[in-house]
Amino acid sequence: MTDFNKHIDALRGRPLGRILVKMNLLTAEQVQQGLEQQRHQTGPLGEILVELELIDDNAKNQALAHQAGMEFVDLERLDIPREVIHALDAQMVKSYNVIPIDYDEESNHLTIAMDSPSNFRATDDLQTLMGFVVTAKVATPDQILSGIEKHYSTEDSLADLFNEASNDDALMLSDHDELVDLDALRDVADSNPVKRLVNMVLLEAIRNRASDIHFEPFEKEFKMRYRIDGILYEMLPPPKQLAMAISSRIKVMSNLDIAERRLPQDGRIELMVNGNPVDLRVAVLPTMFGESVVMRVLDRSNVSLDLEKLGLREDDLRMIDTLIHRPHGIIVCTGPTGSGKTTTLYSALNTLNEVSEKILTAEDPVEYDIDGLVQCQINEEVGMTFSKALRSFLRQDPDIVLVGEMRDLETAQISVQAALTGHLVFSTLHTNDAPSSIARLLDLGLEPFLVTATLEAIVAQRLVRTICISCKTEIKPTEEMLMELNLVEEQVAGRVFYHGTGCEQCRNTGYRGRMALYEIMVMDDELREMVIKRQSSAQLREAARKRGMRSLRESGLLAIYDGMTTIEEVVSQTMDEDLE
Repeated sequence: MTDFNKHIDALRGRPLGRILVKMNLLTAEQVQQGLEQQRHQTGPLGEILVELELIDDNAKNQALAHQAGMEFVDLERLDIPREVIHALDAQMVKSYNVIPIDYDEESNHLTIAMDSPSNFRATDDLQTLMGFVVTAKVATPDQILSGIEKHYSTEDSLADLFNEASNDDALMLSDHDELVDLDALRDVADSNPVKRLVNMVLLEAIRNRASDIHFEPFEKEFKMRYRIDGILYEMLPPPKQLAMAISSRIKVMSNLDIAERRLPQDGRIELMVNGNPVDLRVAVLPTMFGESVVMRVLDRSNVSLDLEKLGLREDDLRMIDTLIHRPHGIIVCTGPTGSGKTTTLYSALNTLNEVSEKILTAEDPVEYDIDGLVQCQINEEVGMTFSKALRSFLRQDPDIVLVGEMRDLETAQISVQAALTGHLVFSTLHTNDAPSSIARLLDLGLEPFLVTATLEAIVAQRLVRTICISCKTEIKPTEEMLMELNLVEEQVAGRVFYHGTGCEQCRNTGYRGRMALYEIMVMDDELREMVIKRQSSAQLREAARKRGMRSLRESGLLAIYDGMTTIEEVVSQTMDEDLE
């Protein structure tokens, strides 16, 4: 192919067909043929010309590159120095389908070759994650893949990056030093080995579906742990001397003050990984031996905000759908921290998210940005509390309101007021089960008649790990296992039980992924009468179960019978209650 890079300015922004003619790759008649075909089928002209076999993908990419004002490079003719290759780690080049072809360390200017001129996320993330000044050029997809295979065939591991960073004396700063040179700290945070190390940790966590990343400094070691499916796993620990470098890099990425090491700080990092948006909530806590950093990973690609995909049984799904379409009242979702309450409520709001509905949310923090919802971040330091937000909401003409948590009497009272004035209110509480939520609301100071007048339903939930489908194996439960569920062998005759033996797919745990167990208590006249009389949670539970409420343990038992989870999981996550 003729080198048209020197004519980029003349080709920039021109119609694709004209560029291809200028490059002597097509005749005007062939371009016209493609345009005629485009009138009958929708799609970019370049794709249509490839389908008609008038040009190949390489020619299309070269023309698109020139249209975007980008140079086209032939990687086979380039001799890329090893230090340039080391500017990016293997995980990153594979995630973004790019090859570094030039790097100026002094100016931190990185030139990359990528497979498409529309690969904007590659340049954006390299600038955000690594702080590079990026110039992008385009190469053929085949050459990109060959380059990755050639230069990154021996993939960097965390151990390699830890060793590389450990050998750099400039990165070794002590957390025990009273005075740390701020310039030195900033240089360390911006150094390429530390950037690569932190990015590898993040990418590994996302690849392993971790929900949290923990960096924990101790007197003689620096631990790193991932929380996967609700369980913490210890990973290969970074060298103790890198603790300050790693925490400083994370603080730079989340726009926190790297000089402040005495006070807690909270921040946020927004990334695009493999085309999916990932939010990282960062919490930094000063400790005796340095700064403890916890990063909550909110990978939207792993979360489906769809009621039908939450694991609700068919009858429970119908009940939830009926409840959330009521014109007014309060629906409370309850459970311990990390039980999936927020996901359930988001899914409900996503179902209700229509042009005809005005939906306002007050959250601490806002976990997922959803189009169509007006979402407010609670900030108690400046006086933006749940109660203050809720008071303002009522002047915003809402139809549906989400209150992140009923923490105090004032918030509960305004929620009741909102429900009484014709609004549908969603909120959360921290209680063990649905019936005890009534006692919690009364303990806050709400009058029983206000609870009965507004409360429509309480949804309690727990998350249990699901059995890995790659190593799922049938087992016969022991007598002790059945006793844990208050069952005997006669009650489970003909039932099949499963567990995971452990494999590479599930990190030898036998589990992969989680599902929710639900307990849905719908208020009726009899239950309301019991609340007025301030009857106990146990009495409310008994009455609700007589009306068909399925307890958390019973929901867990059905999940076991369905082959979704194990006896051990259900027993560990549900209350010890008698099954009838």
